[in-house]
Amino acid sequence: MSVRNIGPAGMSGRVTAIDVDRINNIIYIGSASGGVWKSENKGISWKPIFDDQITQSIGSLKVNPKNPLEIWVGTGEGNPRNSHNAGLGIFKTIDGGKTWKRMGLENTRLIHRVLIDFDNPNIVYAGVMGSAWGPSTEKGVYKTIDGGKSWNKILYINDSTGVGEMIMDPQNPKKLIVNMWQFWRKPWQMKSGGKHSGIHITYDGGETWKKLSSKDGIPDGDLGKCGLAIAASNPSVVYALIEAKENALFKSINGGESWHKVAEDKGFNGRPFYFYEIYVDPKDENTIYSLHTYVHKSIDGGKTFKSIADYGNAVHPDHHAFWIDPSNTNYVIDGNDGGLNFSYDGGETWQFAQNLPIGQFYHLNVDNDFPYKVYGGMQDNGSWVGFGFTLSFGGIRNSDWQEVYFGDGFDVAALPADSRYGFAMSQGGDLAKYDLVTGKVDYIKPVHPEGLFLRFNWNAALAMDPHNPRALYYGSQFVHYSTNEGVDWKIISPDLTTNDTVRQPKESGGLTSDITGAEFNTTILCIAPSPVNKNVIWVGTDDGNIQITQDGGLNWVNLLNNIPGAPNGSWIPQIEVSAKHAGTAFVVLNNYRRNDYKPYLFYTEDFGKSWKNLADPTQVKGFVNCIVQDKLEPNLLFLGADDGLYVSFDRGMNWNHWVNNFPHVQIQDMKIQPEFNDLVIATFGRAFWVIDDIAPLRKIVKQGKSLLDKEFAILGSPDAYQVNYKSFAGTRFYAQNDFHGDNKNVGAGFLVRCNFDEKKYDKKRDSIKLSDNKAKIKIVDSNNNIVREYKEEIKDTGVVKIGWGMRMNGTRIPRKDEPKPDENIPSGAIVDPGQYKVIIQWRGNIDSSVFQIKQDPRSQIKLQAIQNIRTIANDVSLEAEKLAMIYDKIRDANKAVEIIEKLITVLPDSTQKTIKSICDTQKKKIKEINVEMFGPDSGKGYEADPDDVMTNYNRANNYINASGNEIGTNVKNQINIFKKKSSEINIKMNKYLNEDFTQFKKSIEGYKLSPFK
Repeated sequence: MSVRNIGPAGMSGRVTAIDVDRINNIIYIGSASGGVWKSENKGISWKPIFDDQITQSIGSLKVNPKNPLEIWVGTGEGNPRNSHNAGLGIFKTIDGGKTWKRMGLENTRLIHRVLIDFDNPNIVYAGVMGSAWGPSTEKGVYKTIDGGKSWNKILYINDSTGVGEMIMDPQNPKKLIVNMWQFWRKPWQMKSGGKHSGIHITYDGGETWKKLSSKDGIPDGDLGKCGLAIAASNPSVVYALIEAKENALFKSINGGESWHKVAEDKGFNGRPFYFYEIYVDPKDENTIYSLHTYVHKSIDGGKTFKSIADYGNAVHPDHHAFWIDPSNTNYVIDGNDGGLNFSYDGGETWQFAQNLPIGQFYHLNVDNDFPYKVYGGMQDNGSWVGFGFTLSFGGIRNSDWQEVYFGDGFDVAALPADSRYGFAMSQGGDLAKYDLVTGKVDYIKPVHPEGLFLRFNWNAALAMDPHNPRALYYGSQFVHYSTNEGVDWKIISPDLTTNDTVRQPKESGGLTSDITGAEFNTTILCIAPSPVNKNVIWVGTDDGNIQITQDGGLNWVNLLNNIPGAPNGSWIPQIEVSAKHAGTAFVVLNNYRRNDYKPYLFYTEDFGKSWKNLADPTQVKGFVNCIVQDKLEPNLLFLGADDGLYVSFDRGMNWNHWVNNFPHVQIQDMKIQPEFNDLVIATFGRAFWVIDDIAPLRKIVKQGKSLLDKEFAILGSPDAYQVNYKSFAGTRFYAQNDFHGDNKNVGAGFLVRCNFDEKKYDKKRDSIKLSDNKAKIKIVDSNNNIVREYKEEIKDTGVVKIGWGMRMNGTRIPRKDEPKPDENIPSGAIVDPGQYKVIIQWRGNIDSSVFQIKQDPRSQIKLQAIQNIRTIANDVSLEAEKLAMIYDKIRDANKAVEIIEKLITVLPDSTQKTIKSICDTQKKKIKEINVEMFGPDSGKGYEADPDDVMTNYNRANNYINASGNEIGTNVKNQINIFKKKSSEINIKMNKYLNEDFTQFKKSIEGYKLSPFK
């Protein structure tokens, strides 16, 4: 089945790690939740190399400088914001990323740094931040001396203190400086800093450690996260950006033994828990780069800084990774929440990598336009509208995506009545109505009529009313409802959360206040109105409540206590309500924000009175975010989990992990586009994906496993469209550094299952059956008339796609080469839109399927015009077929002349000379016919436009195919030209055959040479 990544990449995603194989100029980057990517051409093009691994969250990445084919990856990003992703250990490749092996530390969750001993690469250090969502004894610094076979924890403080930064002396690999950082977060609050935080130094590879104190110049009191950097040009110079009561930059000139304050942090860094990284120019100890919301640069050892990457020079904010070329320090690579940027002048100017589709989408919607559009909001990257496929050359490109609202993006939904308009969100509950055509944005966030503070989740709940095309729901602690596109709102519920004041703290951030709305809690996360009963609405909250009303909001019932096995206070991100029964629903619950990473999925058929848990942890390995039920086959379910996509054919009793051509990436939302039956997927780390036409999966639900056990079966025959494609927009020849997503083929195609087992057959008895790999395809129309017959070789077993160009059987046309006996009948004119049946035979098996061919909805051409065009095309083709029949005889004549030229080699020289002269005359006449029929053979340089018969035939067809509702004079004139030339060549060929070739045969027969038929 076709699995497509459609982007976008113009707004990329968070890059968390960068390293470079300097020997081969290969760049490797790690992303927060999109895996590891590799560029072998200095960033022109990229390919993912970690997709088949069990996690895609990357915290750290290091290339072995002595053997760059060896790369270490620590999973779990070390930027522990509310939406950070956890990992599953440390991985290693010894072949440049072709294959990977997990080397342990499976339960560490966040590995923020990996360092390799450059003298002995078997020694590797892992700086483990550990779980941000709760206590963990896995936190600390780990060391292996045997290439990862075994690990020892060499620095551990307690279960709340992990590695915030870890660096190695560039001249002494046994010397490490580590920031141990006390940090915790809950869904409603976080705290950076504490008495257990600090800076530690070892000079013996971790055998002994010294914790720095105020005696060494480090600030007294509680410390938080620290950025650390050693000057490679002078390792005695060390910098530390320290979070404390007063955040400041410190410097040591004796390798970290003693410190002094250089400057207080007044704008050159911020949000320590999310940033606080500094880097020193490898050639200049006084040039420092500070990464935070922007990139600041100092050239005087940190006394002063200036911004070099911000909105002013169009670089995305929020920076997390940095690499400086040691041999050319003006060349730097920066990783941020918007992707990857390159600078070749020390940060004065930047170039964006526009082909890394690693966006983190929270939500997804689709419309019913043609082509249909895809809507979604990205973490830190706005709200976007693009296409599920395009009808233009070049695939789906960044220019096919339109931002409709700025800020952190969440849910985006089109107005059902008119997709020109829609609704988009950003943090803090901000809500807007947008106009795709003019760009106008109307701010429509609900206001409480009595001024009560409304608590909106970072990722608040938005839902369109399926019963009113102008109505929508929005969630704070209340359900808000508007019937006029957000102009007016009314509250239709009480506070549906627990309203637990413990979950509503006034402060958050710890040593550095950080109140952005990301931790707002006791809020509504999802609203699910029933599509079959307008009075039934389901609601899920971020503190564990599952509420339902059956009277349009007058009364609400909390169902949580009815669900056995559901942990109290959990996150309810999605409720999928049945399209057929208002009391049937799937409730997704996850609890990883409290260190519980188990999957939870509950199902009810009686309005929540009783429940089943459908998430078997032996089958579903990651926590669950979303589910979608197929409306046509309710037993077909798709589950979005932390580790990718699962599918069930029996309503959740069993789950299958979908790993074919799809990465193990977290999925946040899914929708089934009804017209094309496409499963559209919003990933949190790899942008949008589409699995085209799930009809084969529906067939498996209907027929069961027996369908896959058949030797041969048609799994799917999706409806096809007769469309035209636009040419390129913007850049036609975009080389290799542009993103172009995989496009959909809307033409006719048939997905077949070939499961032929040769061992079941006798080689002698069934030799014909075993040797025939060609499938015989027959297309019949609604009147059971055969419109097309052809053969196609099936080379592989498994699932194979067979295409059809939507053309009927055609006629032969003149051609220089002789047709092969088993060639397909040439295709002819385009068939009419309508219903067709495909019948396929292969190795003694036969199956059939019905499908529709539809006219392009954008087209204004009428069916009668299509039929008129076909009639004219058939008339021209018949004229060409007459020529082909005569030209076959010309070709045979030419073969006879060539045979005679070979036969005369045994005759006397004088006879040979005479006969050769006769043959040359014939070849000359035949060549004249060929030139008139096909034009002269291609020569050197450019030649004038040919005016031969077949060129005019092709021109006539081009004009015919370009016709609209009227057949113009151009078409008629070109057809007349072709027919005139056809008549002329017809006369010429018949004259040659009846006169010249007849005389030639008589002459040759006189020499007793008779190769003629």
